[in-house]
Amino acid sequence: MPSTGLPSTTLPARARAHLGASDVHLARGGRPVLTGVDLAVSPGDRLAVVGENGRGKTTLLEVLTGALVPDRGTVRRVGTLGAAAQEIPAAGRTVGDLVDVGMAAVRRALQELDEATTALADGLPDAEQRYADALTAAEAHDAWDADRRVEVSLAALGAATDRERPLATLSVGQRHRVRLACLLGAGHDLLLLDEPTNHLDATGLDHLTARLRTHPGGLVLVSHDRALLADVATAVLDLDPGRDGRPRTHGGGWAGFRAGRTAERERWEAEHRDQVRHGERLARDLTAAQDRLSTGWRPDKGTGRHTRATRAPALVRAVHRRADDLAAHRVAVPEPPLRFAAPDLPAREGWVLKAEDVTLPGRLAGTCTVLLGSGDRLVVTGANGTGKSSLLAVLAGTLAPASGRVRHGGRVGLLAQESPPPSRRRAADVHRAATRGEGPSLASLGLLSARDAEQPVAELSVGQQRRLDLAVVLAARPHVLLLDEPTNHLSPALIDELTEALGATRAAVVVATHDRQLRRDTADWPVLEPAR
Repeated sequence: MPSTGLPSTTLPARARAHLGASDVHLARGGRPVLTGVDLAVSPGDRLAVVGENGRGKTTLLEVLTGALVPDRGTVRRVGTLGAAAQEIPAAGRTVGDLVDVGMAAVRRALQELDEATTALADGLPDAEQRYADALTAAEAHDAWDADRRVEVSLAALGAATDRERPLATLSVGQRHRVRLACLLGAGHDLLLLDEPTNHLDATGLDHLTARLRTHPGGLVLVSHDRALLADVATAVLDLDPGRDGRPRTHGGGWAGFRAGRTAERERWEAEHRDQVRHGERLARDLTAAQDRLSTGWRPDKGTGRHTRATRAPALVRAVHRRADDLAAHRVAVPEPPLRFAAPDLPAREGWVLKAEDVTLPGRLAGTCTVLLGSGDRLVVTGANGTGKSSLLAVLAGTLAPASGRVRHGGRVGLLAQESPPPSRRRAADVHRAATRGEGPSLASLGLLSARDAEQPVAELSVGQQRRLDLAVVLAARPHVLLLDEPTNHLSPALIDELTEALGATRAAVVVATHDRQLRRDTADWPVLEPAR
């Protein structure tokens, strides 16, 4: 039976904090999303959740918070929990309002202490016990230092610190940074974070990494950021099914997961190959036995007649028994992972993009000049607010510069940082419209499975929508590929394949990124850092 509620404590549990899930199953639209998930997180545990896009990572976090009830299995939670919903309503709210939401438990503890103090001063009945309980709660939350912790994180993450500022004036990324600062400062026993590195620059990434490594409670982390996973995770839950069709947990952090997954996959494939060879031998034996049965069914008269008449049928029965035993212990064919098949992008003579003395006051400091030919590479980096996304939009021609000139010598494709609002159109139809019915199909790119390609875009995960965005950009076969934080929401396996493809394509490539591993992988590319 599914759990119908999550037991929790009012006060922080500290050393007693625990988050557990046992045999969790959940389906959506008749399609299994989570199958047999088990996990246990205690103080000091930092569990990373990984898997291909669409495997249910965000869904699992929703189950762990209680926002979704599993179809089967149980979830147990002891201690205070901090998690963030994906949407942040902005209408009529300020930065201070968002901070207050994130610090609700702290605010409540201080309010109860103020009320208990007043009751004690007024000599009300049971005031002393009420005051003692309220003081214990405030101390457990370390409530007096909470706002300072939030301020430190707001500054380190490059988030807005003016609490009177309307949220509507902030970008989506800025709102996410405010909320993340609240989660880091609230002092929760358990943190559940979904892609927390999105919208963070190098300083913010360093602060987040340090805070997560020293977090005294438990952590469940969904992230595409391979550097963060390597620096923080103590264990990894892989939602990609193993040979038994269930997820599994690997110890030893990120390195232990990669080694364990590779070894398990190799064992699985080796067992399947052995089984195929065994089956082929059985088929040959069965054919030979049937041939002998056919030729020996009416033996010649004379010595050995009975032996010849019965030996072949007995051999056939023996081979059938072996085949039945093999079928009973069949090793499933290992599901082939999606492999990104990058299309061949074109090259052309001369320059393909030329930006001369471009300015954009309020978004870009100073002027910017860029000249690209086919095969050229460029990394755009810098702190939040220096105008990296604005520069790519100017280079793409979707944003006009205040002065200067941008010229295109070929087709330009821009992968924006955020996906467009999802529609009810099928993913395959969206891609087909971009290709005008020509070129490779969506499924053939290895970005979405054939089944997922037939789903409405609104029913795809955020990571799958990001894969579709990439497929649509590539459909135009651009001479210049502009990628704004291309690793956001993508699985680590696809990021590796995409990085390899970017290094090999004949098109010019410009990447704006804070991804530390991607920066390491493109360390030999020229770097452009807009002035601050």
